[in-house]
Amino acid sequence: MQPIDQFFPQLTVPKIIAITMHQKPDADALGSTLGLFHFLKELGHTVKVISPTNWARWLNWMEGADEVLDYELFKTEADHYLDTIDWLFCLDFNHLSRAKKMAEKLEALNCTKILIDHHREPDVKTFDFGISNTAKSSTCEMVYDLIVQSGHRDKITNVISECLYAGVVADTGSFRFSSTHADVHLMVAYLKEQGLEHTKVHEALYDNFLENRLRFLGHVLSNKMQVFYDLNTALICIPKIDLLKFGIKTGDTEGLVNYPLSIQGIKLVGLVIDRDEERKWSFRSKGNFDCNTFARTYFNGGGHFNAAGGHDSDSLDKTVQTFKKAIKENSSLLQ
Repeated sequence: MQPIDQFFPQLTVPKIIAITMHQKPDADALGSTLGLFHFLKELGHTVKVISPTNWARWLNWMEGADEVLDYELFKTEADHYLDTIDWLFCLDFNHLSRAKKMAEKLEALNCTKILIDHHREPDVKTFDFGISNTAKSSTCEMVYDLIVQSGHRDKITNVISECLYAGVVADTGSFRFSSTHADVHLMVAYLKEQGLEHTKVHEALYDNFLENRLRFLGHVLSNKMQVFYDLNTALICIPKIDLLKFGIKTGDTEGLVNYPLSIQGIKLVGLVIDRDEERKWSFRSKGNFDCNTFARTYFNGGGHFNAAGGHDSDSLDKTVQTFKKAIKENSSLLQ
């Protein structure tokens, strides 16, 4: 994989481009792809964003979200377009397997593939150009860097600003996490100087849910959370019946894993959700507990040092037992 700056001179030559992200995209994944989408259109390219799956309905406020193709719903149309592209941008994931049913198609494409991502251990052999920087707060920040470093900061419109700001806010926990370095604030300062209305974005991200989600959160925190004070750990376990009871859709559990971190002394939180095909895990930590290594070791996953995810084909009860055994094995790291 060649450094992405070697790709910059090609940006001014109009091409047919597809941009994609990981399955079940969050605010950073959708914000970064749409931010790049609008930027590349400003340069005169033909561009489509294709998501491997659906996404949270509360992200539909982003300009261009209504043009994103859901691969699972529009596979024939998406495949036809992918067969015509010159460039493929892969954002907010570093291995094609995270594109779910779309992965095989992406692997077979004979085009230039570009990676922009901030997760650990990228599959660099798959990509022609790219950047993988775990020190970055978000993929949205990295798209901003691409625009600026390629000499096109003047192309940042208010629409682009809103998309990129959304991903930065989400992935930094509203500027709470340690990934919020000085460059993040400099980026936001520039976007504000250009007219970004940050309150509008915050309301779209955090005040844009249905009543059922709030009632679901109350139920989960009251009845489905366990706290292991001797191990400074909390666990939230959500069975499928609860998802059905409260009408929970894609994205409605976003951010739930962070709530137990507000409990004094808690250093690790595990959230497991019983999905049809597997059990999905999310992990968050404070301080020096490595969620990435924990997720890779026990739950076929990975991610960042203080935030990671995983999955398990075992039953809900069995995967919870695996978690309890794992935290005991790591007890010395949780003290």
